[in-house]
Amino acid sequence: MSGKVTLIGAGPGDPELITLKGLKRLRAADVIIHDLLIPISLLEEAKDGAEIIDAGKAPDAHKLKQDQINETIIDRAKRGLHVVRLKGGDPYIFGRGDEEALICHEHSIPVEVVPGISSVTSVPLYAGMPLTHRSPERTISGFMAITGQEDPTKPTTNLDYALLAKFDGTLMILMGLKQMPHIFAKLIECGRSADTPAAVVEWGATDKQRIVTGTLTTLPQLAEAANIGVPASILIGETVMLQDRLPVGVGLDDEQTT
Repeated sequence: MSGKVTLIGAGPGDPELITLKGLKRLRAADVIIHDLLIPISLLEEAKDGAEIIDAGKAPDAHKLKQDQINETIIDRAKRGLHVVRLKGGDPYIFGRGDEEALICHEHSIPVEVVPGISSVTSVPLYAGMPLTHRSPERTISGFMAITGQEDPTKPTTNLDYALLAKFDGTLMILMGLKQMPHIFAKLIECGRSADTPAAVVEWGATDKQRIVTGTLTTLPQLAEAANIGVPASILIGETVMLQDRLPVGVGLDDEQTT
């Protein structure tokens, strides 16, 4: 008898941001396989006897490789168990949830995907930097989110820096802290103004949130001086300048450091 798999987006860090459906499925799980960046207090919602497996991936330190995660999901589901794969953010936004859902499909295992609030939208909000903005002076009508962490085995980049430099909206980079100096230099080289406002948000949407602001020229040095570490999200564009007029960290328990 085959079990089933539920991929759940746990949200960006605040445990109260998981959806009602996600919480319901989590409480019913026989097995919970969780990522590093989930709100760890959510594991207290597991039912008695549930197996909890830490599959966290830190830079250069993976507790389970992706193939091992896939094998564990399939193994437990084939035992007839309800497996919850608990992921930070949203399963389908830089989360490899689609890969895991496809593996389940290949093994004819029923799979459900419960969306989560992504850091793409929530971290800018908690940092007081909207992705879009309308005003009489200037309207920011779009945004783009990319990953700064590409496949290290590939000799070339998938990023079109000329296109990114010309993009007239807010640019958000996830998992790009290590590559920030290189990315910023390429944007400037391709025509983006060196004075473009930019910010980096460490541990966004959590009580450990820290924000450093600057420009494409100054932010890499400012972030290094502030000892900014991962996880970190980078924002580029004029809406960064709205931070001093919008709520920052609203709804978080502790005072934020900016």
